[in-house]
Order: sequence, then structure tokens, then C-alpha cells
Amino acid sequence: MVGKNCYDAYVAILKEELVPALGCTEPIAVAYTAAQAVKALGGRPERIEVWCSGNIIKNVHSVVVPNTNGLKGIEAAAIAGMLSSTPDAKLEVLEGLTPEAAAKIPDYLKQQMCTTKLATKVDNLYIDVRVFAGDKSAQVVVQKDHTNISKIVVNGKIVFEKELSDQKSNVPVTALDKSCLSIKDILEFANTVQLSDIKEIIGKQIKYNTAISEEGLWHQYGVNVGQTLLQCYGYGVNNRAAAMAAAGSDARMSGCPLPVVINSGSGNQGLAVSLPVVEYAKELKSSEEKLYRALVVSNLTAIHIKNSIGRLSAFCGAVTAACGSGAAITYLCGGTYEDISRTVTNTLANVSGIVCDGAKASCAAKIASAVNAAILAHHLSFDCKAFANGDGLVKGDVEATIKSIGRMGREGMKETDQEIIKIMIEK
Repeated sequence: MVGKNCYDAYVAILKEELVPALGCTEPIAVAYTAAQAVKALGGRPERIEVWCSGNIIKNVHSVVVPNTNGLKGIEAAAIAGMLSSTPDAKLEVLEGLTPEAAAKIPDYLKQQMCTTKLATKVDNLYIDVRVFAGDKSAQVVVQKDHTNISKIVVNGKIVFEKELSDQKSNVPVTALDKSCLSIKDILEFANTVQLSDIKEIIGKQIKYNTAISEEGLWHQYGVNVGQTLLQCYGYGVNNRAAAMAAAGSDARMSGCPLPVVINSGSGNQGLAVSLPVVEYAKELKSSEEKLYRALVVSNLTAIHIKNSIGRLSAFCGAVTAACGSGAAITYLCGGTYEDISRTVTNTLANVSGIVCDGAKASCAAKIASAVNAAILAHHLSFDCKAFANGDGLVKGDVEATIKSIGRMGREGMKETDQEIIKIMIEK
């Protein structure tokens, strides 16, 4: 059994990472920061400036902001946050945006009261909202994590500032140390954790993520990747696993107002890490306990791999989430540590080259591709087949392979990320 310190850390990591979010996390983070700036100002601003890192601009560019009648972009998100009646609701801040308030957003956009500016030499996750009304002003900075306020300035005076010990890391200073994570310990924890310690958060993930997936299957969102998969390839468990996750992304990326329980700061990753496991558990007639323990494997495996890459990068997070799902599917099927390690390695060897070009409708297709790769990896593993040390970025064991992929995503893809951002913001 894992030691008490490790046990407590793993429970805390799950509680920190698996939280509800209404809408894609980057536009919601912009809305939250704007709402906090307006709160600090003490009234409605006349003008808003939003200074963002390139990765924030990339991930807000093409995704619909919930409860705004289909509006996209940073300005729409910031104004929505300004008009929200629930500024302290963090990633559910737009639950406080009424239809009457949302109807005013297009007029504010026409007035160009809000402008977006690219912030350079900052963290990949960086949002700085400045609001002005007469001779009054306020500024709120969020960085490293979607709701991590690092500075509040009112009328030129700093009223709150948080020390950021590692300016170069993409890992939030407020976050728990995740260096204790390993595939071996994750499996031991999943097998021994008291269900009462994780049942509420895992149960909420199943409930919320299943609901938005079903919404995506039954209504028109994006290009309906989930619906198309079922129509073309049938209702076998492998296809359902991919289709249900894709359908949730279809809805989420098109502004569906239903919440999602996220993973590693991402709703799409929360969907990809959970729904394929739910579908396999149904097919296998797994007990509720087995499903909950499998979702512990899935979530922590995805967090472990993503932690080595960073919150935002050019590396598609659907891949790390699918690694978690694949590991959990192998776990549900009675797989050993060696089996699960092969599944993770095989998935990373296959689709770790998928790039992140922002949040948008095609994320659903990337999720489907990544989940299909994870299922292939699972079947290869159960046949005792795995890509070998020296096959590209594959190393001698699963932890070394995770580090290898992490280095590629964190360091090797920096220039790729910058070029993607340049291409996306070109007029």
C-alpha cells in the first residue's frame, strides 16, 4: 500500500484537478479575470484592456463562449465576465450571465470598449485584465493556472501580490507537487484508496461529462463528430468509447452551457479521460467500485503525463488524456502494471505528434483519434506487444518514455507553438 503522505497527496491532486468548469477553460479564465477586475474597480468600466499570452489567444480564438448566443473571442469573454453577477464562481463564472446581460454584449463589441493585446515574455498561461472608469482603474493578473490570481492593482496601488517562485515553469505555483506521481504508485493507490475519499469528485465527473456527451449526440454542435462516428462505424464498444468523448467536445466547443469536470485544466481532457472508461465499464459490466478505481487510474495517469509537458503548449492534451483512458481500460480488463505500462507507451509512440492549434470544433476529432490510438495500444499490450526502447522517443521503461515525451512537448515544441500562434492571428 502507498504511504500515507503519498496517499494524501494523490487524493489532494484529484480534488485540485477535477473541478467543474462551464465552457472552454481559456475563455472562462478570461471572463473570470475580467469579473475580478470589475469587482476590484467597484463598478462598471468604460474601457477594458486584455493582455494575454499567445497560448491564451490561441485557445480563445475559435471557441464559443457559453451563454453569449454563439459569440467567440477574448473581447466577448471579457465583456461576458464584466456582466456576470457571480465574479467569484471561478470556472463557473458565466453561470451568472443572464440572457438580458448577454444581449448587451454585441453593442459593447461594436463600441470597441474592449481591446486585446499580446503579452510577450510571460508564462504560457497569462491573462492581465485592466479596467478603466474616469480616473479610476483596476488590474488583475492570472497566471500559471486558470484561476490563480497573482496580482491585483487598484488605482495604481498593489493591493495583492503572490510570489511566483518559478517564472519559467508552466506548472502553477499554487498547485500541489505532482513529482510524486508514477504509474506504479498510481495503480497501487487506485487499488487501495478508500472510495469515500474520491467518490464525490469521480461521481461528479461521470454525471457531468455523461450529460454533456448525450447533449452532443442528440443536438447539432460543431460538425457532430460523435454522431458521425456512431452513424458510420456502429455501436461497438471501441467506437462508442471514442464517439461519446467526441460528442462531449462537440457540444463544449460550440458553447453548450452544461458544465464539465476537467482534467489538467482542460474540459476536453476531462471528457477524453473519463467517457471512454465509462463505456468500457458498461460493456464489461464492471462494478461501480471497479469503475471508480479505473477512473482514478485514468485521471492520475493523464495528470502525470501532462505535468511533464505543462498546462499549455503545442502538444495536444487529448493525447495525454487518451493515455489515461487507455491505461484505465487495460485496468478494467484485469491488466497488470506491465500491461498498463505498455498501453501508455504504445499510445505515446503513436499519436504524440498531434499539435494543439487552439480550442475549437476540430478538438472533437482529435479526441476521437487519440482515443482510438489508446484502444489500439490496449489491444497490442494485451498481446504482449509494445514499441521498443529506441523506437523514436520510446525509452527503456514507461517513466523514461513519459519524460522523453514531456521534454519534446515542453521544450522541443516551443517554436512550433509560436509559429502556430502567428499563423492563427494573421489577418
